[in-house]
Amino acid sequence: MAHWALIVLEGGPGPIVFLTPAMKYATLLLFFFSTVLHGQDKIRVLVWDEQQPVGKKVYESFPGNFIADHLRKNPKLEVTTAKQDDPEFGLTSEVLKRTDVLLYWAHVRQRDIPEGKGQEIADLVKAGKLAFVPLHSAHWSVPFMVCMQEKAAQDALAALAEDKRANAKVVYEGKIQWQKAGEFDRNVAPPRYEFDEQGKVTVRVTRPNCVFPRCCGPGQPSEVRVVHQRHPICQGVPSRFTLEVTEMYDEPFGVPEPDTVLFTEGWKGGEFFRSGCLWNLGQGKIFYVRPGDQAYPIYANPHLLTLLENACVWMGQ
Repeated sequence: MAHWALIVLEGGPGPIVFLTPAMKYATLLLFFFSTVLHGQDKIRVLVWDEQQPVGKKVYESFPGNFIADHLRKNPKLEVTTAKQDDPEFGLTSEVLKRTDVLLYWAHVRQRDIPEGKGQEIADLVKAGKLAFVPLHSAHWSVPFMVCMQEKAAQDALAALAEDKRANAKVVYEGKIQWQKAGEFDRNVAPPRYEFDEQGKVTVRVTRPNCVFPRCCGPGQPSEVRVVHQRHPICQGVPSRFTLEVTEMYDEPFGVPEPDTVLFTEGWKGGEFFRSGCLWNLGQGKIFYVRPGDQAYPIYANPHLLTLLENACVWMGQ
């Protein structure tokens, strides 16, 4: 085998380097692997959209694709899309395992998603393998409601002494349902603890309904107030901004207490809502973003797009 030398010629504007064949091969390998690794470093975002036809009146290619087109401008993100009419609802186990952040826009076909699929998403969040961003009406999506029942159980277990917590059994009461909250309903039913003769604990958790007593049209302006401006999700967003026309949601929101409320919304009638809520579930995170009705061009607001983009970057790291 011939041995070539590395020749460096000094002079002129700088040294001239000649590479041996072996060095050229190594350089090509280094370039290849650095390219592959750089691609793997990207945050994999899946934008899932139920794709209701009415959405095309405002968004030519549905809200999900509108959001995805914006997110693709960020070189840190690798963005794909899926819809409910795809095989296995566009949420196959293989797709979910290849996803770092799931943005989820749902509206009227919530009941079609199996509870088992919601549990799969919640388990991935708990394991720290998936960040979940439900949008607007996805407060009533199966994945979000399963995540919230898991959060309610997590909070209930956290109230126990450590020695009791390890062997505690969680029992969920009630079923996932789509029933509007009553005017004077409690936000979330407290857990009940039962102790047997051996001291073991059964924790009974009522499934959160994840809804609110008052909502909807007609569309009107809302003022968004950013509560935590220093949070990474809120970077580059003013402390207050206006959504020119949007649906109204009014508290109380029937969910476990958020770990952080990033922003709130208010309307001229005095209605108020915790519109940007962040929960820690196991090793993962859930970020509910209220604005986004398909009847109004909500996502054309640059501040809202910035919040979603920031969420993908921060939650996907």
